[in-house]
Amino acid sequence: MSTDTVPSESTDGRRSAAAVRRRQREREILDATRNLFDERGVSEAQIEDIAKAVGINRAIVYRHFIGKEELFALTLVGYLEELRAILHPLATDGGSPEERLTAIVSAFVDYGIEYPAFVDCALTLMRRRGAELFDELSESALFRLGKAMTGCLTILSDVVEEGTAQGEFGKQDPNLLANMMYATGLGALQIARVGILVKESAPGVPVIGSVSADQVREYLVTSVLAQAIGRPRP
Repeated sequence: MSTDTVPSESTDGRRSAAAVRRRQREREILDATRNLFDERGVSEAQIEDIAKAVGINRAIVYRHFIGKEELFALTLVGYLEELRAILHPLATDGGSPEERLTAIVSAFVDYGIEYPAFVDCALTLMRRRGAELFDELSESALFRLGKAMTGCLTILSDVVEEGTAQGEFGKQDPNLLANMMYATGLGALQIARVGILVKESAPGVPVIGSVSADQVREYLVTSVLAQAIGRPRP
C-alpha cells in the first residue's frame, strides 16, 4: 500500500487539534449569544454584537453556523438542557402524578420568567414552518434541537403516561399532550412577561388590565391538569 494514502500520525494530530479548536470557537460563540440574549433580549442581539463579544468578525460566525436561525436554535438547546436538569428531579422525586405535574409546570413558569430570552428563542422557532427549519438549520443542529426538546417533553409525557396508567388522568396520547402543554406554556409565559391583558369594560370598549406572574402560574397549572385529567369526547 502506498504511504501517500495513509494519514500520518502528525496529520491525524493536526486534524484533531483543528476539530478541538472549532468546537471551542463554537462554544464561545454560543456562550456569547446566550449572555447577550439574557442581558438585552433576543431582538437586540445582533450577529455583529455576538462576534464583537467573542473578539472575531461576523464572517467567522457564519463559518460555524448557517445563519442567525441556527444560532437561535442551538442557544435554545442550552436553555432546554438547563431546564431539563431542573425538571427531571421533580418528575422522579415521588408524589402522585398530579403533584409531580404541578411541580413541573410551576418550575417551567419560574424558569421562563427568570430567562425571558428562552421564551423568545422558543417562540421564534415555533413561528417557522417545518420546511423552513429544514432549510435554515444543519442536520446536526436539527438533531441537537430535537434531542433537547424531547429531553424536556419526555419528562412531561412520562408523568402523564404514569397518571393515565393509574387512572388519575384520562386516556390520551401522552406525546401529543406534552407538546400541547409546551406550546400552551410558552404562550402563557409571554403573557406573564408582558404583564397585561385586554378586556371589555362595556360593549365595544376595550380596556387594559394587568396580570401577575403568580396568576399566570396558577392558571397554567390548572389548565395543564385539566388537559391531563379531562376525558376525550366519545
